[in-house]
Amino acid sequence: MEDHNRTHFPPPEKDLTKAIGVIEDMTEDAPVPDITGRTDRENLPVIFGAGGPLLKQFDQSAASSRKGSQAPTPPRSVVGIGNKVAKPDYSEAKIVLAMVGLPARGKSYLSNKLMRYLKWLEYDVQVFNVGQLRRSRARQKALQSGIREDHTSEYFSHNNVEATRAREKLSEDSLEMLINWLKKGGNVGIHDATNSTRRRRASIEERVKQEKGIQVIFLESVCNDPTVIAANIALKVSSGDPDYKDLPKEVAERDFIRRIKEYEAVYETITEPHLSYLRITDVGNEVTLSRINGYLQSRVAFYLMNLHVKPRNIFMSRHGESQFNVEGKIGGDAPLSPRGMEYARALPDLIRKHVGDAPLTVWTSTLQRTIQTAQDLPYPKLTWKSLDELDAGVCDGMTYEEIELAYPEDFANRDEDKFNYRYRGGESYRDVVVRLEPVIMELERQENILIVGHQAILRCLYAYFHDLSQDDLPYIKIPLHTVIKLTPKAYGCDEERSVHNLPMAARWRLLIKYDRYTLPIGAVDTHRPKPKAPQVSLPHANSAREYYAKDA
Repeated sequence: MEDHNRTHFPPPEKDLTKAIGVIEDMTEDAPVPDITGRTDRENLPVIFGAGGPLLKQFDQSAASSRKGSQAPTPPRSVVGIGNKVAKPDYSEAKIVLAMVGLPARGKSYLSNKLMRYLKWLEYDVQVFNVGQLRRSRARQKALQSGIREDHTSEYFSHNNVEATRAREKLSEDSLEMLINWLKKGGNVGIHDATNSTRRRRASIEERVKQEKGIQVIFLESVCNDPTVIAANIALKVSSGDPDYKDLPKEVAERDFIRRIKEYEAVYETITEPHLSYLRITDVGNEVTLSRINGYLQSRVAFYLMNLHVKPRNIFMSRHGESQFNVEGKIGGDAPLSPRGMEYARALPDLIRKHVGDAPLTVWTSTLQRTIQTAQDLPYPKLTWKSLDELDAGVCDGMTYEEIELAYPEDFANRDEDKFNYRYRGGESYRDVVVRLEPVIMELERQENILIVGHQAILRCLYAYFHDLSQDDLPYIKIPLHTVIKLTPKAYGCDEERSVHNLPMAARWRLLIKYDRYTLPIGAVDTHRPKPKAPQVSLPHANSAREYYAKDA
């Protein structure tokens, strides 16, 4: 455990002075970085890396056994070859996670990343952002009375008694909304605010103690890098924040810096020895844990330890068209078709065009169609058992028509609830999500990655980065001979697609920004749309921050 008399938080005035200097050095036309932490991650424990024992053990324990491509077909007398997997019961998990930190230190970045991860694992999570609540109520007041509140730096001064009282009330109301939401069935409510004094944290702790079965942990975000602070300030004032609407950029920056100084005047880093808390310095360069207990708290800590914000791209591509794709069969370990081999030969030039001289690592499954697709790529390669395609169990090697004919009840049940349906001897999409958790952990640690994978696997990973629902996940269209480029941002994920075999009309329906690199390589369409439902459209790429609360 840490020495509670030791403080990791640096003298704030010195850091802010450096940040101001960095801002002044920025040219007006320079792109605004959207990073919120340091990039040096050399000191992270090797046990959490791709080759580390912890992750390797997790990967092996989660992997399902593979069937051969010629799995025997059960006799037609068998009825009910699969079943539905029940959602895990997380009803007893109730946590208030209260953020702590100065403005422009990455609190909202951590809040949103953690929410997306836990939701992907089927916890019910919601962020309650006090700033959003403040703006929403101010907007309502302006609409109703015509009075526009002044939320410049003076509003955040602790010498401004009236404004301080109003901000305290907003924080209390946000916490009450959070607690009521937990009591209605939520699992993790994130109180996204500065919570910058011992008195404020004590009031949160005291309020949560009144609720049976709800725990509170604090997450402090510290940033010591003046370049990063300057980038966050520049991002804040240039991304549409209503607090600085119609203000020149230079004026907005000066006012926001004054706001930070107002908070620095009263800021108290966490030193209370009885609190459960994590302190994240420079988004993962240093992590301090105190009194973290239980499965869910430990899971949160483990995830946060693996985050970084170094600029990077994640490329995803299905394997080239396989012989089983041509024959309409699912699963198996079939080799590539001639058109699939043509795609494999074309892939290196396309990837080099996007990556340039930047380092890149290629991940594949253990199945030969992904390994063949990646064989000509001139980059280091890593093979993951966890990236193997969804196991179709006794239906491995069959066509959908054969499955429907032999087992009509099961075929209908899978169409009814594709995410939860588990093949006998095989997997459901829910099972795949569980075994992909170590892959997600490592993706958050790594820089540029190309995943050459399978349709179900890429659907699950894509849903994680775009925060898609379980109902939509199994029907996301991931065509063959298509490269998807994801660029993680502070509040979402930008996307581009390099499309090799997608009709122009289909590209338009995707409603996604992408560069088009069309190569004359055909492939079969293996996508099966959701029965009796509108086609699932992929989300519009949007990494913009939300500035208003949904429920004010």
